[in-house]
Amino acid sequence: MSAQALLTVRELALTFGGVHAIADLSLEVRPGEVLAIIGPNGAGKTSLLNVVTRVFDATRGQVHFKGQDLLSVPRHQVAGLGLARTFQNIELFEAATVLDNLLLGRHRFGGGAWWQQLLRTPALTRAEEGARQRVERIIDFLELSPWRHSLIAGLPYGVRKVVELGRALCSEPELLCLDEPASGLNPEETRDLAFWIDDIRSELGVTVVMVEHDMSLVSAVADRVICMAQGRLLSEGTPAQVQADPLVISAYLGA
Repeated sequence: MSAQALLTVRELALTFGGVHAIADLSLEVRPGEVLAIIGPNGAGKTSLLNVVTRVFDATRGQVHFKGQDLLSVPRHQVAGLGLARTFQNIELFEAATVLDNLLLGRHRFGGGAWWQQLLRTPALTRAEEGARQRVERIIDFLELSPWRHSLIAGLPYGVRKVVELGRALCSEPELLCLDEPASGLNPEETRDLAFWIDDIRSELGVTVVMVEHDMSLVSAVADRVICMAQGRLLSEGTPAQVQADPLVISAYLGA
């Protein structure tokens, strides 16, 4: 494993009933970078994020995050390591407000012992105030103030996508995994997303791994691009290098 790597994947494989979603994949994510993962449908991109975030168990291989064996970590402890993600299909509590959904992102920091909650101790009050301040910073960062007290169910799709991004940021991750963040967004919303991803890296100090089909977004924000095809790494380089690779062109065109 490279000493500079934040996340290292080695010879990773994931199979479903004989179907190879990921096949002997190896890659590294460097601290402070925006890494985009592209590839045709069925390439294994989301499956990779699902293994890294412990949604799926790998068939074989190694995944290390900050030098720790991530595959041995219980699923419910992954967020506590400093790893957060968003999903292709928005996963929010629709009957709750934007503020309540963002506060759920603070869950990994705990709410104190039961007796502290019962007695409303000063320590618990301070912790709750700190959580609220962190959430308010994210609301300002993502310009969500107009919807702070709105129910998720009544919000436009684009705003919901931003709320899910905000909830992930409220957990104070070191590594943020975004699964098709521009899916369903209009061009203006995609441009806003590009600015936010850049600020997430530069202002919040968060490393970003992004699965994305929108190459305008990839070209705008990614330091490095990996193209996957049939569960394997096909090409790696800058956005321009990968887009010009004949193997990548063939993979997308089916040649």
